[in-house]
Amino acid sequence: MNELQELESLGRVLPTPTHIAGVLLFGLLGYAAFRRGRKASNQALTWSGVALMLYPYLISGSAMLWAVGVALCGLAYANWN
Repeated sequence: MNELQELESLGRVLPTPTHIAGVLLFGLLGYAAFRRGRKASNQALTWSGVALMLYPYLISGSAMLWAVGVALCGLAYANWN
């Protein structure tokens, strides 16, 4: 338990289960959008899929992760057809 306290004092915090679930969910949805966009030659869908797969690496807060993820999913949904 001492190692956990040392990490927290350095500013390193373990991700919450909500954050991990968001990373997995949006990564899978991004991969599906990317594949569909490449197959249909839809550049907007392809790049929204790439954004969905990569943005969790830039965001550390769970609330912001879910807010940006839902917005990008809306963008992918709008370009799906």
